[in-house]
Amino acid sequence: MLEKKALQLFVILNKADVNTKNNNFWFFYLSPKQQYWIKIKDMLSINMFENIPLPTIRRLPVYVSVLKEFIKDSEKEYISTTDFCKKLDLKPIQVRKDLSYTGAIGKPKIGYNAEELLSTLLNFLSWTEKKDAILIGAGALGSALIGYQGFKKYGINIKAVFDKNPEKVGKEVRHSKVQSIEKMKSYIEKNKICIAILTVPKDSAQEVTDILVSANIKGIWNFSSTKLITPENVYVQHEDLAAGLAVLSVKIANISQ
Repeated sequence: MLEKKALQLFVILNKADVNTKNNNFWFFYLSPKQQYWIKIKDMLSINMFENIPLPTIRRLPVYVSVLKEFIKDSEKEYISTTDFCKKLDLKPIQVRKDLSYTGAIGKPKIGYNAEELLSTLLNFLSWTEKKDAILIGAGALGSALIGYQGFKKYGINIKAVFDKNPEKVGKEVRHSKVQSIEKMKSYIEKNKICIAILTVPKDSAQEVTDILVSANIKGIWNFSSTKLITPENVYVQHEDLAAGLAVLSVKIANISQ
């Protein structure tokens, strides 16, 4: 169990020396108080994070917010599961389970070192690494997303904006010059872009997606309100504003009754 936790921390923090011998993988993990040598066979077949539930992933940013507030306002070094439960209306077992997926290690009856836990979560979410992205579709929604400064806090850097409308190409949107979609594939390949934010109409979304896939894009954040067909090695995160509004409308209706 101890070795598994140490391996999780290695994967998350990416601080290790690696040796290979006789087709075995050895990892050295160093922490302020502990050090481990871990031997893992067939390392390439292991995906430690493939079974993390999506609800857990969606809760992690909320844990980050609570931690930042705790570190700012509290003089305590450790944050307990009870502290999280009071803020988030969750049960302690759920908090511990969520955090365990990230490799976070707490102390019984004490809790988690707040600074270390924040670092662990930020690294797990890859928010400490800059990820270059492009945005396709310089309409109202696309323009709003381009102007959102919060992306920088999450490591997202929108480097370029593309559109197929000749009337928009060449114009500036939020200090970003709109480029022709015909230049998109070569731009992605040249600049090693990993994320595409898609805000085009749904009738052209798949066509644009096919270009993105051919350029070896890794992930697509899809606001086009249509299902996209992609290979398994391209992850698509769908954002359906209509679905969100539907949930809100039903909830409000139930409250009013």
